Parts: sequence; structure tokens; C-alpha cells
Amino acid sequence: MATKNGRIEVPCLRVDQWLDTWDSVKFAPELHREKPEPYFVLFSMSARRLRVLADIKRRVATQARTADTGIQRRYDPERSEEIALFVRYGFPWSDLSLTKRNSGEYTDLRKPGWLPTAIVVSIRGAKDRRSGLQVPDEDRVDLAMDGGQGTLLLPSGFQDSRWKPTRFSPFEVIDGQHRLWAFENNLKDDIELPVVAFIDLDISWQAYLFWTINIKPKKINASLAYDLYPLLRTEDWLEKFEGHPVYRESRAQELTEAMWSHPASPWHRRINMLGEGRKGVTQAAWIRALLGSYIRYYKKNDKRLGGLFGAPLREHETVLPWTRPQQAAFLIFVWRSLRDAIANKSDGWAAELRDIEDDPGDALDQAFEGPFSLLNTDQGVRGLLAVTNDLCFVRAQELRLAEWLPKNVSGVGTDEVAIDESLNSLSDQPVHDFITSTAKTLAEFDWRTAGAPGLSEKDKSEKLAFRGSGGYPELRKRLLRDLRQGSDDIASAAKDVSARLGLAEDE
Repeated sequence: MATKNGRIEVPCLRVDQWLDTWDSVKFAPELHREKPEPYFVLFSMSARRLRVLADIKRRVATQARTADTGIQRRYDPERSEEIALFVRYGFPWSDLSLTKRNSGEYTDLRKPGWLPTAIVVSIRGAKDRRSGLQVPDEDRVDLAMDGGQGTLLLPSGFQDSRWKPTRFSPFEVIDGQHRLWAFENNLKDDIELPVVAFIDLDISWQAYLFWTINIKPKKINASLAYDLYPLLRTEDWLEKFEGHPVYRESRAQELTEAMWSHPASPWHRRINMLGEGRKGVTQAAWIRALLGSYIRYYKKNDKRLGGLFGAPLREHETVLPWTRPQQAAFLIFVWRSLRDAIANKSDGWAAELRDIEDDPGDALDQAFEGPFSLLNTDQGVRGLLAVTNDLCFVRAQELRLAEWLPKNVSGVGTDEVAIDESLNSLSDQPVHDFITSTAKTLAEFDWRTAGAPGLSEKDKSEKLAFRGSGGYPELRKRLLRDLRQGSDDIASAAKDVSARLGLAEDE
């Protein structure tokens, strides 16, 4: 590679790819869909050099950058290790077991491990801003075009892997991060890779490219894609396509199953997964409750609050990059916090419910999971999910929710180990005390059902209002009313939620 004024030059080819019909596309900078340049460039670069310029490790291994979390892809180290084996030894040797590879009997199966598919990146320029921040001039990759050919000028001072960007990396990887990461520690040799580079491509278009590259050809399932690329959870073009509603319903079912199957969940083996008989809260009720709360879709100008797992937290912002294990762990933590708060309550409504069942051998807490506890009904499930979602949604920035990135969680499923690691890491997050305080306030609410023995006629009448479809918003109002009387932080958040919902002080 040549140098110019001390900057490394990389030759590239311009590809003009734009149709007149594309001019009628609805471009919307406020939705992160600014009109892109009518071309991209092609070039070749060593994997090691490209990885440093893209700075993938910095983006996923240490801490979140709240200005960039909406498009932060998740990394699966096993996938990169598989690619590294393939590059060095080809297929099928890379798929052999370790024992067979070490036996020496299969060396004739080694083949070249070509990677002819291009890494797709966006070159961050002057228009690429995240929360008002952008790549400094000294870290930027500049592009000089002369007809169909051009030159990339790498950052001043860039020479090798010791170079580090001062704030943001000049390349944004859209597709191919696992191929790049394969060269982190696994390969001693370097290799040239083809690169397709867009110019200052807005982040919503990056999500669209990721979708069309990985989902349209059915390479990976849609649910995994939403963990790899969280911005896809809010793309309006997907709402008119089959992927978006299917994602929300599938995710609600996955989280319900995690609540039922994980030993740390207060709902362990207590959800009626098959909907048989009339016993317990059904899986269908849980799915509806999640779709109406944490996975609620947010539409612009809708006064409803969005779902914490699938809506932009604020205008012009993107979504939390939480994976399924994180989402499941958060729900388990919310319910566990309320269960523990109620277990510590020895008077009032809780004591009266426990007095109904005086069998000392009964390990169940009648106040939390007994037949006369509203928390053991679909109304109670939906009520708790709704208010905890709302409080965390309006306080997401203050609680630094986007910065919660547990280590060693790949995000490829709701397995117990990943959920356990996510649960353990929650104790160090600001949201831990926020949810704990919320649970203490909610434990004071009278969670008895209308059929509980010993209720006055007035109390019974009030609780009958929670039945039926109209009971869901009514319970949500009552819970918010009590939360407005809680500790300062909780009361403030509850007042903000009430204001967003247009509720009066006495509602």
C-alpha cells in the first residue's frame, strides 16, 4: 500500500448502484434513514488491519457506549473459532472432532478455507453522529474519487494493530464481524479480505442491509437476528412484513417458557403451559401480558409507553440491545423482588391470606401464589408487568439500562447458564435498587382477589373492578396511584408515567 503525506492509501473501485425508482423511497433522517450516497466502493484489506479500523473488540467486550447501543451486534466466540478453523484447514476438516483432528488420520481432508464473501462496512463521516458525537477528523478514513476509481486515506498515524481510535472507530461493520474476529487470537497468518464500503450509511439502512443479507436468504432465524441487531425491533417497514409481529410473539413465548423452566424464577413450573383445565395462569395469558407490556410495540405520536424490550427509549433514540437471556433474567428479577418483598410483609392483607391456610407443612406463600392472591391471576401478571415496564421505560437513561452488558453471554438462547450470569450481574446495576424499592411499595398494595375470605363489601366491590378486559387498565391505574406515594425516585417515575398516560392525580 502506498502512502501520501504519511497516510496509507488503499485503492478502491466505485460502484454506482442507484435506480430512478429509488428516488421515491421515503427517506427520513429523524428515523435514522437519511438518503444514502448513490454508490459504494470495493477494496481489499488485510483482516488484521480491517479489524483494527472497525474496532469490533472495543464495541462488545468492555462496556456499552450509549450513543451506539441500538446497532451494537452481539458476538458469539464459538462461531468465530469455527471460522478460524475453516480458514486454516477448510471443510470438512474444520468440522471434525478434536480427537479426530489430533489423530493425524484425516490430514488428507484439509482444503483451502477461502472467504470470498465481502465484509460490509459503513465509512463513518461527518454526517455520522451518535448523541452529538462523531469520529474526530484525525481518526477518519477519507475517500478521494476520480471517476470509477478512488483512494481511501487511512487515519494519520495509522500503521499497525497498535493504533486505537480516540472515540469512535472509522468503520462500522454491518455484516461480517465473526469473520473478522476469527483473526483476533486464532490465526497467526493474515489474509486479505474483500470489502464493500458504504459512505456514511444511516443506521436504519444498516439494519435493513443486515436483514436482507442474513434473513431474506433464510441464513439465520428471525428471532436470533433481533438479538444480533436490536434496531430491527423498531423498524416500521418490518411491521408491514411478516417478520416483526412474528418476532414479538415468538419472543413472548420464549420468555414465558424461561419464566416457567428456570429454577430461579418465582413462576418455576407454575405456568399452565398447555392451557389444560382452569388451574393457574396460562401460557397464552403470559404471552398476552408480555405483548401488552415489555414487548409492546410503540408507534410515533401514540400516548402509550413503549415496551422496554422492543421500543425506542426516547425520540430519535434506538432500543436496548438486551438479548433473550438478559430479558428473561430481568423479568425473573422483577418477580423475585416482589416475592421477597411480600415474604417480608407480616401484617395486613398478606397476613390475612396466610391465615386462611394454617397448614405448617405448606411451603407455599399464600400471599404470593395462593388461590386468593391476585398475583396468581392473569390480571395480576399483566398489572405487575405493565407498571414495572412503564417505570423502567421512563427512567431507562437514568438507570443506565443500555450499559448492562453481562460478560460471557452470547445471546443465542435462554439457557440456564446465560440467565444465571445475567441475574448475577444485575446486582451491580442501578436498576437493582430501583426495582427492589418498587417491589417494596407494591408489596403494600392489597393483592387479594374479590373472592378472598374476610373482605368487606367495599373492598370486594373495588376488586371486582379488576375483572374482565376493563380490569387491566384499572389495576394499572391503582398500582400507579400507590407508586406515586412511594420513595422519591419511585414516586417521581410513577408521576412521569401517569402524566404520559394522561392520568389525573386521583386516578
